Amino acid sequence: MSKIRVYELAKLLGKSSPELVTMLTDLGVGVKSHMSSIDMETAQLVENVCKESEAGGKAPSTAMKGRVEEKPAKTIGVRPSDTVGDIAKKMGKSPAEVVKVLLDAGFMVPANAVPNDDAILAICEAFRCDVSMEDDSPAEDEAIKQQKPAQKAVDQKAKAWDRKGGVAAPDAKLRPPIVTVMGHVDHGKTTLLDFIRKTRVSEGEAGGITQHIGAYKVNCNGNDIVFLDTPGHEAFTAMRARGASVTDIAVLVVAADDGVKPQTLEAMNHAKAAGVPIIVAINKIDKPDAKPERVRQQLSDYGLAPEEWGGDTIMVEVAAKIGTGVDQLLEMILLVAEMAELKASETVDAEGIVVEANLDKGKGSVATVIVLQGTLAKGNIVATQTSWGKIRAMLDDTGKQIASAGPSTPVEILGLESVPLPGESFHIFATEREAREMVESAAKKDQEATRSRSRMTLEELYDQMQSEDIPHLNVVLKCDVQGSLEAFHATLMKMSTEEVGINIVHEGVGRISESDVTLASVSNAIIIGFNVRPDSNAKKLSESENVQIRMYRVIYDMQEDIKAALEGILAPVLHENILGQAEVRASFKIPKIGRIAGCFVQEGVIKRSTKVRVVRDGVVVWDGGLSGLRHFKEDVREIASGNECGLSFSGFQDFREGDIVEAYEILSEKKTLDI
Repeated sequence: MSKIRVYELAKLLGKSSPELVTMLTDLGVGVKSHMSSIDMETAQLVENVCKESEAGGKAPSTAMKGRVEEKPAKTIGVRPSDTVGDIAKKMGKSPAEVVKVLLDAGFMVPANAVPNDDAILAICEAFRCDVSMEDDSPAEDEAIKQQKPAQKAVDQKAKAWDRKGGVAAPDAKLRPPIVTVMGHVDHGKTTLLDFIRKTRVSEGEAGGITQHIGAYKVNCNGNDIVFLDTPGHEAFTAMRARGASVTDIAVLVVAADDGVKPQTLEAMNHAKAAGVPIIVAINKIDKPDAKPERVRQQLSDYGLAPEEWGGDTIMVEVAAKIGTGVDQLLEMILLVAEMAELKASETVDAEGIVVEANLDKGKGSVATVIVLQGTLAKGNIVATQTSWGKIRAMLDDTGKQIASAGPSTPVEILGLESVPLPGESFHIFATEREAREMVESAAKKDQEATRSRSRMTLEELYDQMQSEDIPHLNVVLKCDVQGSLEAFHATLMKMSTEEVGINIVHEGVGRISESDVTLASVSNAIIIGFNVRPDSNAKKLSESENVQIRMYRVIYDMQEDIKAALEGILAPVLHENILGQAEVRASFKIPKIGRIAGCFVQEGVIKRSTKVRVVRDGVVVWDGGLSGLRHFKEDVREIASGNECGLSFSGFQDFREGDIVEAYEILSEKKTLDI
C-alpha cells in the first residue's frame, strides 16, 4: 500500500504541518512528527473529515469532542535572577532532576546558574508546567525607582541581556528561519551557498548579487530564509560562547563520494551542543563514486538516524554544482521552521545579534547584525556590550540603503563608536547617554564575571556530586591515532556510574585546537589529551576561559585520575611546568656523537637537567632527556630565549627541521580546586 508523508498531505490540504499533526493525533492516528508516513486510506479519511468540517463548520471528528480535558498545568513564577536550584524548589523537584533534564535537552546549566529562556522552556516541557515571568524583589524594584532615569534604563537593558531571550508579545508573527551551513572542508558548503544565493536572491536586487556581508536573505516559493555565511563551526560555537543563540537550523553538508570526516563530526557535535535541528545535505551525488547510503550509515552510527530509516534526521541528496535537490533542501528547511513556529514581534524594542564587524577606512565601524525582534530603523541609538552609537546608515545584503529592518533581517549598520565583537547582542536606547552608560556597566560586569568564572575540573567533581549539582562529567577527547581514541573512549564509557555519567561531547584525532577549547568552554567540559599537545592559541584560550586540559601518555594514569575524582580521593597532583620552547632549524652530524639539532630558543629557557619532548605537527614524537646542550662550541647548563643552541637527545636522533622542542619539569602539588 502506498503511503504519504504528513507534511506532503498538509501541503495538499492547504494546512500547516503542526495543525495536521494535531488533527491526526486527535483522530487516534499514531504519528510522531511531520515526517511520519500514513497510508493512502487514512489520508483519504483525513481529507474527507476536512471537507466535512469546512462544509458544516463542525469539529474535524467526534473523537475530538470526546477528548478528556487535561488537568490545567501548574504555573510557577520565575524571576530573572532565579537559578536552576530556585526553579527546582518552586516545582518541588531536586536540583539534580532539573539539571539532568537540561542536560538531556542540550543545556549545560549548573544548579547555581541562571538559565536562559530556552532552558526554562525545556524545564516546563519536561515537567508539564507553565511559567510566568515575575519582577525581582520589591526592594530591588524600589531601588531602581530611586535611580535617575538613565540608570534605570541601563539596569533594565542589562536584565534583558542576562536573560538572552526574546520579549513575548501578543502581536508576534511568524518570522523567517536563520540557517547556518557547516561541514568538512571541500565538501561543497561554499558551492551550495553560492548556488542558493545566485538563484534565490529576493527579487528587485539586480546587480546586487555579490555578497558583501556575512548574512543574506533568499526567497523560496514566497517564503524567506536567512543564511549565515560563517567561516565554520568554530565561529558558530564562538558566538554561542558569548551567549548568542541566533541560529534556528543547522545544515550539515557531507560529500557523497568522501563520507563523514573529522570536521563533519566536529560540526555535528557543535550543532548538537547548541540544541538546534540538523538537516543533512548529502552533496555531490552527481559524482560516479557517490555513495549516499554509506553516508546515511556513517551518520546513523554517530546518532543522526535518517527519517526514512525511522530516525528523526532529514537527509536530502543534492548536487550543489548543478542545483539538483537544492529546491527540496530549501523546502525541508521551511518545513522544519514551520514545525518550530518561529515568531517575533515587529512592535517591541529592536534587539538582535552582531554577526561580524570590522573597521572600514571610509565608513568607520561597520557591523553586520541580524534583527531578532522589533524593527531597527535609521537614527536609532544602539548599544552592544562593548560599543554604542547612532545608526547613520543601514544597508541590506545587496548593498542597498534601507530605512528599517524587521525580525530575521540581516543588515549592515554604520555609526558605532567602536567595533563590537561577533556574538554580542544589541538593544536600542532613548538617548546616547543611556547607551554609553550601558556599555560602561556591561564592561564592568564582564570583568567581574571573568574574575569569578569557574569551569569544571576533576578536583571539583566530587564536591559537585555531593551537592547533586552535576550528574555528568563532560569531556572533549583528543588522541594521536584512531586506535588510542577508541581505547580511551571505551575506558571512559566503562567508568560511568549511577551517581555520575561521563559524556563525551566531542572526540577526534590530532592536536588540541581553539575549536576544542571553545566547545569545552560552552559545554562546561574538561579536555583529555593522549600523546597530543594544544597549539599556542588553544593554550592561551584555555587559560582565559579557565578550561582544564589534562594530558596523558599512559591510559591507566587517566583512568586513575578519573576514578579518584569520582571517589573524591584525588592524590597529590603532578603539575607540568613548561620552562621553554625551541624550534629545530638545522641538523649537524658530529663524529662519535651523532646528529645535533641546531635550534633557536623562541621563549623561556632550555636547561640541560630538565625533561624535554619533541613535538611535530601538534603530536609528541619523543619524550626524554638531553645528552648535550651547547652554545656555539661551549657546553652550557642553560640557554635563554633569543639565542641559538645545539641540542643532542638521549637515545633519539630522528628529529626534523620545524620540530618543536619543549623543556619542562614535573612539580608535585597538593590537591586544589583551581588547577
